[in-house]
Amino acid sequence: MKDFVHLHVHSQYSILDGQASIPKMVDKAIADGMKGMALTDHGNMMGVKDFFNYTEKVISKGKKALKELTAKLELIEAGTYTPSGDEEGLTLEQIKDKLLPQIQKQERIANFKRLIGCEMYVARRGMLLKEGKQDTSGWHLVVIAKNQTGYKNLIKLVSNSWVDGFYMRPRTEHAQLEKYSEGLMISSACLGGEIPKKIQAGDIPGAEAAIEWFKRVFKDDFYLELMRHKVTDPAQNANREVYPLQEEVNQQIIKLAAKHNVKLVCTNDSHFVDEENAEAHDRLICLSTGADLYSSNRMLYTKQEWFKTRAEMNEVFADVPEALENTCELADKTENYSIDHGPIMPNFEIPEDFGTEEGYREKYSTEDLYKEFTEDENGNVVLTREEGESKIKKLGGYDKLYRIKLEADYLAKLAYEGAKWRYGDPLDEETAARIKFELHIMKTMGFPGYFLIVQDYIKVARQELGVSVGPGRGSAAGSAVAYCLRITDIDPIKYDLLFERFLNPDRISLPDIDVDFDDDGRGKVLQWVTDKYGAEKVAHIITYSTMATKSAIKDVARVQNLPLSQSNYLCKLIPDKLPEDENGKSPKMNLVNAIACIPELKEAESSSDPLLYETIRYAKMLEGNVRNTGVHACGVIICRDAISDWVPVSTAEDKDTKEKLLCTQYEGKVIEETGLIKMDFLGLKTLSILKEAVANIEDSLGIELDVDQIPIDDPATFQLYCDGNTICTFQFESPGMQKYLRELEPTVFEDLIAMNALYRPGPMQYIPEFINRKKGRSPITYDLPCMEKYLKDTYGITVYQEQVMLLSREIADFTRGESDNLRKAMGKKLIDKLNQMYPKFVKGGESHGYDAKILEKIWDDWRAFASYAFNKSHATCYSWVAYQTAYVKANFPSQYMAGYMSRSLDNITEITKAMSECKTMGISVLGPDVNGSKLKFSVNHVGDIRFGLGAIKGVGEGAVENILTERSKSGPFTSVYNFVERINLTACNKKCIESMILAGAFDSFTDIKREQYFEVASDGEIFIDSLIKYGTRYQVDQQAQHNSLFGDFEEIDIAKPQPSKSYAGWSDIERLNKERDLIGIYISAHPLDSYQIVLENLCTATLDQLQDKSEYANQDVTFGGIVNSQPREGLTKKGNPYGIVLLEDYSNTLEIALFGDDWAKWKGYFSAGNSVFVSARIEPHRFRPDEYDLKIGNIEFLADVKDKRIEKLTIDINLEKLTEYTLNELLALIETNEGETPLFINIKDNDYNTSIPLTSRGKCINVNKNVIDYLSKNDVFRYSIN
Repeated sequence: MKDFVHLHVHSQYSILDGQASIPKMVDKAIADGMKGMALTDHGNMMGVKDFFNYTEKVISKGKKALKELTAKLELIEAGTYTPSGDEEGLTLEQIKDKLLPQIQKQERIANFKRLIGCEMYVARRGMLLKEGKQDTSGWHLVVIAKNQTGYKNLIKLVSNSWVDGFYMRPRTEHAQLEKYSEGLMISSACLGGEIPKKIQAGDIPGAEAAIEWFKRVFKDDFYLELMRHKVTDPAQNANREVYPLQEEVNQQIIKLAAKHNVKLVCTNDSHFVDEENAEAHDRLICLSTGADLYSSNRMLYTKQEWFKTRAEMNEVFADVPEALENTCELADKTENYSIDHGPIMPNFEIPEDFGTEEGYREKYSTEDLYKEFTEDENGNVVLTREEGESKIKKLGGYDKLYRIKLEADYLAKLAYEGAKWRYGDPLDEETAARIKFELHIMKTMGFPGYFLIVQDYIKVARQELGVSVGPGRGSAAGSAVAYCLRITDIDPIKYDLLFERFLNPDRISLPDIDVDFDDDGRGKVLQWVTDKYGAEKVAHIITYSTMATKSAIKDVARVQNLPLSQSNYLCKLIPDKLPEDENGKSPKMNLVNAIACIPELKEAESSSDPLLYETIRYAKMLEGNVRNTGVHACGVIICRDAISDWVPVSTAEDKDTKEKLLCTQYEGKVIEETGLIKMDFLGLKTLSILKEAVANIEDSLGIELDVDQIPIDDPATFQLYCDGNTICTFQFESPGMQKYLRELEPTVFEDLIAMNALYRPGPMQYIPEFINRKKGRSPITYDLPCMEKYLKDTYGITVYQEQVMLLSREIADFTRGESDNLRKAMGKKLIDKLNQMYPKFVKGGESHGYDAKILEKIWDDWRAFASYAFNKSHATCYSWVAYQTAYVKANFPSQYMAGYMSRSLDNITEITKAMSECKTMGISVLGPDVNGSKLKFSVNHVGDIRFGLGAIKGVGEGAVENILTERSKSGPFTSVYNFVERINLTACNKKCIESMILAGAFDSFTDIKREQYFEVASDGEIFIDSLIKYGTRYQVDQQAQHNSLFGDFEEIDIAKPQPSKSYAGWSDIERLNKERDLIGIYISAHPLDSYQIVLENLCTATLDQLQDKSEYANQDVTFGGIVNSQPREGLTKKGNPYGIVLLEDYSNTLEIALFGDDWAKWKGYFSAGNSVFVSARIEPHRFRPDEYDLKIGNIEFLADVKDKRIEKLTIDINLEKLTEYTLNELLALIETNEGETPLFINIKDNDYNTSIPLTSRGKCINVNKNVIDYLSKNDVFRYSIN
């Protein structure tokens, strides 16, 4: 049998075309004895880093095993080996005979060759031409790098094909191939290659010319490729047209190879691993092409494209053995080079008057650098010479150290300047030591440039770009140097935040600083960074979306035409998390593990229904396959050189700006291994809200507020937290959190940090004890007296990872690095590592005189809780942002809520929630108005919030700016005629004006109703059309008068069109629905206003509260709402009717699904626009007991409920507060709201503790929103029903 290596291989990174897992192919190649394999995905190198990492891991294991086996062989041959275990009783010669095959196997693995390549598309006429079908795609060509130079050139070719050549596909060209030819090997590819295509077209001279070109450029590294995909199974649904074409082309290629002295290679164009995967791959192709499995004219592969063994390839190409052998020649030519690199830090520009690299080379010797970089921060020798030289080599050698030292010294200068501002001058001993230590670690790890770059763009964001920057996030807040540089705004020393949680001195890992910017500002900062460092040196990071368990089922089910109900049923069986094992670890979520845990899935897997069985079978094969690519939400690469000098890049479209973005082809979790430095730029909506609120405060009150300088002990803010009034604030607004805040009554900022850390699954169970200890209801105890120092702020409860780290040092003398390793091992439940560290903990504790049993208890407590313990650095930063939002809400409520709504315009649920909160706070939210509104939500002089014109659908920002400019220039609009006379009717066109009318923006012109604008006017046209024509003519005449040569040009009086006096008025619901269509919510009124009394007094739950039905488990509930739209009706798989209803109240919407008899019984109540009152019970789901369903018991119309159940209204009047004015207001309210509900008055005199009940004979009242709102807002009155 001839040896063979696969040279044409597609993995799952040939997106929706390849189905092969890289590790499975590598494992198969090694198990089959192949000496290597190539990876050549279509048009990209996205899988190369995975390929490199996995093969490197396998090869390293092989080398290690080989070393051990070789050492054993030497002992055997020397006669000094002592047999043990299974070898006892065997002679040394017998042991050697067993050992030699093992050595041979490990030698193959240790020498396994990875061939990094790409199947590229070569533009037929040049990569810059993009003029229709002739330029789309291109000829296929397999390109493989044989060494480091070839890899670099391949990167350039692939990157340029995306950046410059993309046209339906990433395309290169002959000129590029020649320019970057060094170190590359070329194969002519499949039937889509240039040479095979010309052969198929009968253009043999053209094929020969192409061969000669490739031979001239690539010399002996050019090969002609043979393929054979013969379908032998007559029952198989496969492409049978390909094989005859392949054989026709192969005959010519064999002849041309001989004629032009070019070597042949054979390949299999592999797209999946094993033959049994062919059908799964077929379904993948259906997904890719949008076809279903049973389409007659869909794309088909031959189903022969599996990763064949050497024996299988020998069978297919037995007649051309040299083509098999030549594949090994490419492997032999290939070096196993590394694609990884040490950190490639961008150079930060340091002022020349501070120092230069040249100056430092003159000033410092290499021995000076050696001492500085290998001693600790206090000048102590901590490394041997060998260890020191090794460390310097990892940092890039002495030449690189000069640059690092220069940057480190400049960083120290900036840090100490900032330290004086932060901490005062002189620094206390603890602070000075902390900063000195951190600067030393940053320098000796080689990262000062990283911190200089980050502080630079943060400073520019604040000072030059007007961008809001967050106080920090994640473990970076543990750095005092970052605090001094204003990278972060939280004092790590004050809050016991740890630097080694960020940079562990015992292991070099790249720093990772995430920075929050306001949503609008993030793009500005990124653009500034791009402009400063160069567009080719800044790139976003690619992400891969893979087929998760549920999506794999849905995708296969759709292709196979499995009924949707069955597909949904299978998906609903899969939980968010699989049950934990005995060590508290949950198995990885995949279909195999889910089937093992869920009996119903096991039944489906063995179902007699072939559709069901095959869906599960092929979903298992496709699960985890890459489905598409995206762009990392925040990760950005900044490089010293062009990114494409180091890794391949592609392009993507920015979803907001539609701009073309440069993206790395390697994803974030591995990109730093290549030496590229990742920085995270995040957009935080909360910062945008605060920025809007601050602008509102200055605009409405003239107060300039700096939210970074607000007091940390503001009484109004802590009262807001104590009252649980945290809706619309950051991090603390959930109902559960509100409940705990009311119980806790936080008094210091540390309480908020702790609650932020505790309120999450797992540690939430400790909250009641935390509250009891703060309140003095439970004793605060410490296992050891020394623990009080770090647990005092959390009342003796371990809440943070940092507490575990600090206490391990205090109790058992762990080093900084060891304490961080302990934190990591506990958090990730690394049992083996914990077992290794436990003896050290006990020994260290005992050396301080602590009892071993107490130490064991502490360790067990930590193990139980540390998996839940939270990063205090992150909790502190985000608690500060939360406090800022609470401060502004407590002290500037209208301005804050206006800012919140301005940043929620695309989320009606958030707007509705905010408006409901405004109502609770007593803040009026007024509708849009052309004379009162601004672009966004704003606050008027009395504290009312006014809806922004820019929030109306169909009204663009340009139109609003035009309105605001004209209003500012010439004052308010006096009428709708005055509006069209003055406004630019091009910027503010008919559509804009129509939208503003329907939204109520012209309601202040009370002489014309909304509906009149859409009736025929006095001139016979629709009034809005007449208005716009009038305005246009008026402006033309005004311009003509202005341009007249004669100053006495007489003004022409243009007749104003008049609206129709007889018009069909809109009903309230019709008017409100039109309003909602334009602004997304009901604002001038709500269709449920007539029933507010019922919703607030007779309903036990709002629709917002029912979003989480588990809160009402096994309880009866009543709720009401209006049917938002016509129900969706249909039939189930079994033919039973169902209906899905969308109900809406003041708080939210709720979807209710009714089936069978329930739908038949209640469907009459659910016509669109009906207002209903529902009585129901929350019961466990029939098949999923951890979920809950609504079981409807009764439905009534809200109008009937109001008539039947609102028997009377009683108003209590506080005599002490009653004035003549208030009494007259009440009488007027009763007079103007006559109805059918009996009214009772109860006059109370609190001084004498007496009351006088009065009955309003003959006077009944309509208990509507106006009445309830008036009584609720006036502290003179209280009301009750029945």
